Amino acid sequence: MTPEAIGLVEAAKAMAPRLAERAFEAENKGMVPAETVREMAAAGLFKVLQPKRWGGYEMDPRVFYRIQMALAEGCMATAWIYGVIGVHNWQLPLFPEQAQQDVWAQDPTTLIASTYMPVGKAEKVDGGYRFSGRWSWSSGVEHCEWIFLGGLLPKKDGSGQLEHCTFLLPKKDYQVVHNFDVLGLRATASHDIVVEGAFVPEHRTHRTNDHSEAGCLGRATNPGWLYKIPFTQVFQRAVSTACIGALDGAVGHFRKRAAAHVGKHGSKTAEDPNAQLAVAEAMMASDQLKLVLFRNYARIVDCAQTGEKMPVEERLLQRAQAAQVPKICAERVNELMRACAANGVYRSNPLERIFRDMHVARGHIANNTDHFARLHGAVMLGLENTDPFV
Repeated sequence: MTPEAIGLVEAAKAMAPRLAERAFEAENKGMVPAETVREMAAAGLFKVLQPKRWGGYEMDPRVFYRIQMALAEGCMATAWIYGVIGVHNWQLPLFPEQAQQDVWAQDPTTLIASTYMPVGKAEKVDGGYRFSGRWSWSSGVEHCEWIFLGGLLPKKDGSGQLEHCTFLLPKKDYQVVHNFDVLGLRATASHDIVVEGAFVPEHRTHRTNDHSEAGCLGRATNPGWLYKIPFTQVFQRAVSTACIGALDGAVGHFRKRAAAHVGKHGSKTAEDPNAQLAVAEAMMASDQLKLVLFRNYARIVDCAQTGEKMPVEERLLQRAQAAQVPKICAERVNELMRACAANGVYRSNPLERIFRDMHVARGHIANNTDHFARLHGAVMLGLENTDPFV
């Protein structure tokens, strides 16, 4: 990594203890504090994937995900919204120049929320679309002034088939429905979004899976290799990588607790074979998951820089590996919780929150481990790829 990249990762690591101190209250209030988002912005963390021409750093995605893991050691909910908001600064540069101007011309630090569920109804009108719908799971939306929303549009090839499209809307055109009362990741404030007949000009739409030059008009002004990576290869890790950092945070809490805790029957947690195995397996899992993450992005970056098209079998494997992360991390946190014994279930134990956050993260559609593993397996057995995002 460059010295600048190292500085950003170190800033995130330095922030983690403060995030840990705020995590309990953030969950109780159901929202990551605005103070935290301001600190992340002031440290330049949201600029990692943003083009240099818009004041960003235009860095390797591995820097972005190192930062996300560092934040997650302190608070997984904070790292979650960092991932899903910060990664939008990579997608907006694929939109036509006018859309970039609409969002960043007055303030290049403006943040964008999202929910990509393809439930939006778009009616073609002069100059764009009349757009309506209701979406769930817009993480961190309260901190953002714009939003990406998913919908389906007919392909431009005249086939009559539909394809996923990302619609860009300003805050005045959507309503936030405060209904996020859930088991975990409560501080992400992932509320519903409602749009009723808003006009979305053509230049504020992006054919999400069209990676061609014609489908990514923003490359005319953002020609760097970073914006040549296919959509899924950047986004597939935004909702799983926080789990790795949170697992590291859980290990840290468990080690501190185990070193001091003596049970009601006089036994020390540190001497419990279950505790010893749980912490070792958690640390091994974290190490292995990071190795795969960085190895895969080394390959992704190389393809983007050289113009090589990665084979579909390899892309499907990477998608399955990304989806498997929350499952593996949750299994390891389960064992850490078990080794905490009865006193571990109190909310004063940070592992209890991480345990719940992990299991909610597993529910995200991009983390459907078995589904994406089967898609890869089917292609390896000679069947056609059916994943439109790969």
